[in-house]
Amino acid sequence: MTDRLGELSAAGVAIWLDDLSRTRLSSGGLDQLRREKHLVGVTSNPTIFAKALSDADEYNWQLKDLAIRGVDVEEAVRLLTTYDVRWACDVMRPAYDASAGVDGRVSIEVDPRLAHETEKTVAEAGALWWLIDRPNLFIKIPATEAGLPAITATLAQGISVNVTLIFGLDRYSQVMEAFLAGLEQAKANGHDLSKIGSVASFFVSRVDTEVDKRLEKIGNDQAKALRGKAAVANARLAYERYCEVFGSDRWQALADAGAHPQRPLWASTSTKNPDYRDVIYVEELIAPGTVNTMPESVIHAFADHGEVDGGDTVTGCYDDARKVFAGLEAVGVDMADVVAVLEREGVEKFEASWLELLDGVKRSLTEAAKGAGQPGRAAKGNAQAAEQAGGNA
Repeated sequence: MTDRLGELSAAGVAIWLDDLSRTRLSSGGLDQLRREKHLVGVTSNPTIFAKALSDADEYNWQLKDLAIRGVDVEEAVRLLTTYDVRWACDVMRPAYDASAGVDGRVSIEVDPRLAHETEKTVAEAGALWWLIDRPNLFIKIPATEAGLPAITATLAQGISVNVTLIFGLDRYSQVMEAFLAGLEQAKANGHDLSKIGSVASFFVSRVDTEVDKRLEKIGNDQAKALRGKAAVANARLAYERYCEVFGSDRWQALADAGAHPQRPLWASTSTKNPDYRDVIYVEELIAPGTVNTMPESVIHAFADHGEVDGGDTVTGCYDDARKVFAGLEAVGVDMADVVAVLEREGVEKFEASWLELLDGVKRSLTEAAKGAGQPGRAAKGNAQAAEQAGGNA
């Protein structure tokens, strides 16, 4: 039987899961994916946490404890989410150890309401880092203008960073510059560069969604022929820039000091248009030293019918990608505006999810407080979760 995910891993693509929940942890589902589906990393975001906490009863014991203590909703969200991420870090620790710290990573995002505040982002990143206290943690910082210096400052403290919400090539170049500057400062600060990890999360399917909408509005045959091509072309040209930066003398000096490269991570890889192949954003973006973070449905879809086709589907396609960009410009699609819209909407969507998360936890704390007189439930849940999570640190 063909092990398609094994072939994908052998081609240099690290398979990560774009999801996390208490149910997935307590059921052993995450560990099963690690053991059976070549999974070597996990990403989370405010939308994922909002869904997880709205769907599961497994948070009830912790919510009850928090309600009894009178913890406010902001602190409750921090404690609930960091508990899950710490547990996930322990589950993924074997992948971290086996890869000498490259994989086995789990990401948690700073409060998205801080996306335009540099100093508060750095402070929040530090707080999450010491609160979770796992070496295989990634702190997610958005690639906004205010986020760029926060990325450098956070790395300079020896904290590993997942840079999120990257949509455009110029911003991606700025992200890589922020990474290099951060590692140079970390080295000057005496940190062990081999312990610092980073990925740059370049969003994929959302680009096609926005560009295709504009192509449909233009409506001519030339425009329609470009549908479904912008996202892959954009990511391929990003990888070209990655190869240039991480082939430079500046990078080599850091590599000689033990640093690992900041790998491109393909995010938002589920197909939004049902007319497109469900694994297109995996098959068309196979390249050495990359990460593809997928919903579980895409992982299973690729395991069933994904094609690796001998390996790299990126580096030989740069000229074709440039032709796609030239075609988009010719029909009137302004990619700079596309990127600006997607970044703004990305931050707004995560802010909305964070507010939804806060609101849901607030309601849950109120309900938990009403049932706080029932003896033993909180302690029992606490003990069960500790037993399920323990022993891997």
